[in-house]
Amino acid sequence: MVEYVQGFEQLEFRTQVLKAPMDNLSNSDENYDLGYLPSPSSVDQNDHSLAETSTSGDSFMYRRTNSETSALSESVDDSSYSGEASPWFCPNVKTRFHNQVALTRLGMKQHNKNATDDKLEDHEAVDAELEMMKERFAKLLLGEDMSGSGKGVCTAVTISNSITNLYATVFGQNLRLEPLNPEKKAMWKREMNCLLSVCDYIVELIPISQNLQDGTEMELMTSRPRSDLYINLPALQKLDAMLIEVLDSFQDTEFWYAEKGSMSSNSNHSGSGSFRRVIVQRNEEKWWLPIPCVPPGGLSEKSRKHLKHKRDSSNQIHKAAMAINSSILAEMEIPDSYMSTLPKSGKSCLGDSIYRYMCTTDKFSPEHLLDCLNLATEHEALELADRVEASMYTWRRKACMSNSKSSWVMVKDLMSETDRSDKNHILAERAECLLFCLKQRYPELSQTSLDTCKIQYNRDVGQAVLESYSRVLESLAFNIVAWIEDVICVERSVRNQGK
Repeated sequence: MVEYVQGFEQLEFRTQVLKAPMDNLSNSDENYDLGYLPSPSSVDQNDHSLAETSTSGDSFMYRRTNSETSALSESVDDSSYSGEASPWFCPNVKTRFHNQVALTRLGMKQHNKNATDDKLEDHEAVDAELEMMKERFAKLLLGEDMSGSGKGVCTAVTISNSITNLYATVFGQNLRLEPLNPEKKAMWKREMNCLLSVCDYIVELIPISQNLQDGTEMELMTSRPRSDLYINLPALQKLDAMLIEVLDSFQDTEFWYAEKGSMSSNSNHSGSGSFRRVIVQRNEEKWWLPIPCVPPGGLSEKSRKHLKHKRDSSNQIHKAAMAINSSILAEMEIPDSYMSTLPKSGKSCLGDSIYRYMCTTDKFSPEHLLDCLNLATEHEALELADRVEASMYTWRRKACMSNSKSSWVMVKDLMSETDRSDKNHILAERAECLLFCLKQRYPELSQTSLDTCKIQYNRDVGQAVLESYSRVLESLAFNIVAWIEDVICVERSVRNQGK
């Protein structure tokens, strides 16, 4: 009996000694796996059936119960007793810890791999952007003279040509009412931002007053964006965004396009034979344009309203861009090379009939004169515009003949002081009105000889940016209006033929 009591006391002491490290183990388990909660009462500590359960690192990792006795999965005999916590369960803890660390490292490797792929893509995008910047910078420094001999054009002409070429690259093949290709749209925005960034450094100095601490007022010079850029550049960027939005609005349309005067064989839509005759008649002028096609019954009322609304919006954008372009060209200096080629008489430029009408009529009507001339082609209209413009500056030069300087700024100053009753001044004003009406009647008119000469000899970078930017937007707006007009014309013809 005494031996039984002593054995029981030894077993109770052994249990108390082992319970302390088990508490620590349970706490550490909570740190390694928060998915389980400890339940000390879930398993009887005196249950010897658990002593026969064998555990390994794998089974411990995936089939743990996380109770205080779960670590005591092997039997404990008297010979293994010691005063300290038995270290036999430590390998299991280390194994589980290493397994979790291995899984964590695997996840981190996968995360690092994805992050590395993203970084590589970002680096590739940055490299492509950098290469594009290098190319632009090289062309700018060389003046488009790749031989490096210094025979290139000036910076203003280089930027103007770059904007024009970029427009031709992005919109040159876009001949339909459809959204712009995402790659070309991104290219347009990216490279235009690069070309327009030079305007951020074109400033003018203005005086401002500043009061010091002692009350003294001091006048300082501060910089601000040049007035023409500050006013016109944001307006052009807004017009640009509006035109892109107009193209994006034609996502799902009721009309479609066919090539070269025939209905598309791959199209799911059907058309009538009479519709083709209307198309061929329209296609004689610009045969390279794709042909709009509409359903036999015409477009819906909603689609017609949408087309008319976008046509009116694009027409207003075209007028705004044309006004900005005309104002910028008017501010450019007239090259001496152009003034030297002007004839001595304005009559020789216009011809006897036009000159006689402009001289003898008390109430000059440019519209009536254009109606009488009955211009048939765009080439004839452009030729007349060159002649009228040359005669206008010839008469202005005669009106300012008293001053020997040929500077365009001096000419404008002298024109403000010229007698309004002077015959040369009256003829110059009438020629200017005729030129304005001619450009209004033929908005698709190409640049005149003077406009081309101004752009070629211009040295002002800010004016070059504004002129080229407004010119390409004017062209895009005009094309959109023409494309919408084509669809409306075809739709109207189809509805009339269906009645």
